[in-house]
Amino acid sequence: MIRAALAGVGVAVTAPWLGVFVVWRRMAYFGDATAHAALLGVALSLMLHLPVYVGVAGIAVIMALVVAALEDGRSGLGTDSLLGVLSHGALAIGLIAVSFLPGARLNLEAFLFGDILAVSWSDVAVIWAGAIVIAVLVGSRWQALLTATVNPDLAWSSGLNPDRDRRILTLALALLVALAIKVVGALLITALLVIPAAAARPLSRSPEAMLGAAIAIGAFSALGGLVLSYRIDSPAGPSVVAVSVACFALSRVVAGFLSIRRV
Repeated sequence: MIRAALAGVGVAVTAPWLGVFVVWRRMAYFGDATAHAALLGVALSLMLHLPVYVGVAGIAVIMALVVAALEDGRSGLGTDSLLGVLSHGALAIGLIAVSFLPGARLNLEAFLFGDILAVSWSDVAVIWAGAIVIAVLVGSRWQALLTATVNPDLAWSSGLNPDRDRRILTLALALLVALAIKVVGALLITALLVIPAAAARPLSRSPEAMLGAAIAIGAFSALGGLVLSYRIDSPAGPSVVAVSVACFALSRVVAGFLSIRRV
C-alpha cells in the first residue's frame, strides 16, 4: 500500500501540469489517442524484451507526432475524426498484438485499467523521476505555454514559437502516458489528465491557482481511491478515477453556490 500510494500520488500530482493545458486547449481527445496507443507500446516491449516504460513512451511519442503531422498537412478530415480513427485503430492493433504474445492475456486487464498494487520500488523511482522531469520541463516553459495557449499570434509576435511549445507538450504527454500505464492503465490515463484540471477550473481565478488546485485534487483522488479500493475491495485504478469524478461533481456544486452568493 505504501508503494501504491507513492506511485499513485506521483502520477496524480504530475498529470495536472499537462492536464491544465489539455483543458485549456481542448486536447482531451488528443490525450486519449496517445493513451490508447500505449497498448501497442506494451506489446512492442514484450516482444523485444524491453522495459514497458520504454516501449510505451516510444509509441506514444510516435502517435503524438503522427497526429501533429497529419493536422499540419490538412488531411481533409476534421481533427475529432482523425483522432478517433487513430485512437481506436491503435487500441485495436495493440489488443491484437498482445493476443499473440504467450501469457500476455493474463495481464491484459492490468495494462487496460492499471494495477497500482503491483508496482515495485523501481516503478516508484521511475514514476517520481519522470514526475520531476515533466514538472521542470513544463515549469520552465510555463509563461511561453500560457501565451501560446491564449493567443498563438501574440506568441509569434513576442518572439515565441508556439509549434515548439506544442511539441514540448506532446513529448511531456507521451512521458506521462508511460508513467501512468501501470497505475491507471491505458483506458483511464486521460481521466487523470482531464478530471482534476476540470474540477479545479471553476474554483480558480488564475492559471497558477488552477494548477495548484488540480494537483491537490489529483493527490486526494489517488489516496482516496486507494482507501476506497481497500474498504470495498474494488479495482484500485477505477476507484482513483471515481473519487476524482466525485471531486469534479463537488467542485461544480461549490462553484454554483459561490456564484449564487455573489449575486
